[in-house]
Amino acid sequence: MEKRICIPDYEYKERIAKAAKLIREKGLDVMVVSSTESDYANARYFSGFWPLFERAGVAISANGDAALMVGPESAIFAKDFGKIEKIFVLREFRESADPSYPELHADTFADVFKAIGVSGSKIKIGLGSYVECTLPIFEGLKESFPEAEITNCNDIMVELRKIKSVNELACIREGFRIIELATDEVIKNLKPGVTELEMVGVAQRVIYENGAEYEGLPMYVFSEASTRHAISRSSYRKIGKGDIVQLNLSAKIDGYSPAIGLPVIMGKLEGERRRIVDFCLKAHDWTVDRIKAGVMASDIAKDFYKLYEENGMKDNFVYGPCHGTGMIEVEAPWMETTTDYLLEPNMTFQVDTFISGPTFGCRWEKGIAVTENGCESMTDYLKKGIIEIDV
Repeated sequence: MEKRICIPDYEYKERIAKAAKLIREKGLDVMVVSSTESDYANARYFSGFWPLFERAGVAISANGDAALMVGPESAIFAKDFGKIEKIFVLREFRESADPSYPELHADTFADVFKAIGVSGSKIKIGLGSYVECTLPIFEGLKESFPEAEITNCNDIMVELRKIKSVNELACIREGFRIIELATDEVIKNLKPGVTELEMVGVAQRVIYENGAEYEGLPMYVFSEASTRHAISRSSYRKIGKGDIVQLNLSAKIDGYSPAIGLPVIMGKLEGERRRIVDFCLKAHDWTVDRIKAGVMASDIAKDFYKLYEENGMKDNFVYGPCHGTGMIEVEAPWMETTTDYLLEPNMTFQVDTFISGPTFGCRWEKGIAVTENGCESMTDYLKKGIIEIDV
């Protein structure tokens, strides 16, 4: 039997040890990360556990001990799936329907912290998932530790997750292998009269048949006017002759979520429509050519925006040119005109080139890993260029 590509158990322990070192350096006593079903990354990064309906969290002490925190219905689920031995059930991690669980003898944050060696009342608590920290979680921390200083330490998680390990890169590459198969199958089945959602169904079948654990993002197939949407959902619209069809397909491998995006033309692409799609692809390739270890991220972003300006596309610009990728298809760090970090080897990005016009838009997107001398493209699918289907 072929060995499954995944994150080995020892790597989770290494991540906790690295986090503890950063926690000590910031003068914190403990860091708490929390996750939801949709944005699961920080808790799963340390525990391998991905919540369903409920929330989940991990507490890591400065001395390197860790505990997994789950909602009232996930105790057995977490024991079977998680990589952390100490598991606690807290009401604060309940689902959004807000059940009371009156018979539950729940644990508290005080119980959790005591079990991982955090003592005292005037402690310093870092929130490593500041945006995902719900009000019940925050209030639970304050109730257990009213004298604690609670701070944002998102930077610890960015530092830990921005450079990918050999095993992480393997998961991402495997995701791209599967996405290519799904993209082939969708294009083979594209014809006038099929709906956008039917094509999403084709992609879903292929990724699961070939080893994905889930979609890496809510996959979409847009056509014509909805291709202007940077974020949207597929619909029951029937695809017609002459349509521009935007594909963004993905596959999750042990939590890692790459994606491929490209336009497909139902016929011939001509005139102004071709000029816009051509420019978007050229801007995408322009970005790839400039990625290299040691380059300032903001320099690429500033010149990318100038490229739109110089080509009369300023009003068509929405964002760009890259965003970090890994466990979540869009994760920190972003590559923007205000970012001030240097690119480093094994940072991974989605080169995400989007343009929106008055009647349609398009996106060319793929994943890369930064190298000393440039970058590794994790898929060659976009080298096919503009795909026109004879209808």
